[in-house]
Amino acid sequence: MSRETFEYAVLRVVPRVDRGESLNAGVLVYCRQRDYLGSRVHLDVDRLRALDPTADAAAIRRALQAAADVCAADPVSGAAGREALGSRFRWLTAPRSTVVQPGPVHTGLTADPDAEADRLLRLLVLPVEG
Repeated sequence: MSRETFEYAVLRVVPRVDRGESLNAGVLVYCRQRDYLGSRVHLDVDRLRALDPTADAAAIRRALQAAADVCAADPVSGAAGREALGSRFRWLTAPRSTVVQPGPVHTGLTADPDAEADRLLRLLVLPVEG
């Protein structure tokens, strides 16, 4: 199976934008050649509370789910979800100063972008198993 170029970005939660502290809570993966745009999200509430005990975890989960809905072209995502895959990825990775922020876009090679999304979630978001 041939490997194709893909792009990815980490979704970060910045509960207090003024402090700039963040935790990784998701990944976005885009592979133009495979017509793939996918996401994986996971909010570690204990880590969130360590950064900001007053953070609204439910609202943050909704924001993360909204990004996942845009990736999946879910009808609830509105106009953004109806855009082409590349446009949706660029919209999701555009810099913003909100509680859920995209990190920089990186590239790689993959034979399976869906499996790559799973791998990146384990590597960059989920707690390290000790």
